[in-house]
Amino acid sequence: MIMNKIKVTIWNEFRHEKTEDEVKALYPDGIHAFIAKNFSVDAPEFEVRLACLDDDECGLTDEILNNTDVLLWWGHMFHGDVPDHIVSKVVDRVFRFGMGFIALHSAHISKPFQRLVGTNGHLSWGENQKELMWNVMPSHPIASGIPEHFELECEEMYGEPFHIPQPDELVFVSWYKHGNVFRSGCCFTRGLGKVFYFQPGHETCRSFYDPNVRKILVNAVRWASPNDIVIPTPNCGFREKIIK
Repeated sequence: MIMNKIKVTIWNEFRHEKTEDEVKALYPDGIHAFIAKNFSVDAPEFEVRLACLDDDECGLTDEILNNTDVLLWWGHMFHGDVPDHIVSKVVDRVFRFGMGFIALHSAHISKPFQRLVGTNGHLSWGENQKELMWNVMPSHPIASGIPEHFELECEEMYGEPFHIPQPDELVFVSWYKHGNVFRSGCCFTRGLGKVFYFQPGHETCRSFYDPNVRKILVNAVRWASPNDIVIPTPNCGFREKIIK
């Protein structure tokens, strides 16, 4: 049986890994390359390419976006460096053509995520601490194979209030050692596309090494990949009769 490849583009600012020794030690080739390496083991049906902020056109040329089923986006401190025309192309691909969009960690304030959900995505945040992630929708495809809860020994605290619209589906909720709670796995439908926000992934933490996080990312890509979509041609003319 031949399985169609899911075309995945992993986007990363890819700056911390070049300038900060602690981050370089964890992700020497970049967070995006580390995720891609895991995909090659966990999901051989993915066809993966990498893109980063300092590539030409931020690595998101028309050719690349037109051949991307799901775009993963990791950002932190350089959201404003992404040109607005690139953001518009990403959002257009989601709304009009069904490209999936997965926002990782600090991508809650990335320009594409803000445009897709329609809010600023602001939240409370604090020091790195232990996180318990609870699987509150175990029937959801993204939660397939994920236990009732799992622990991340070190992760940057993100807490409520989280300024996003009410998610269409809430899959994961997190509790932190100092008592904060957070909606850490949120699904949205935007036009023909699916959007998933997933909280773990601070650059000085080992969250992307965790097997449950790895499984969730694979599940999320499969969930967000477009189905066989038939895009209707708009008909603004007179339509005499639909039902005979």
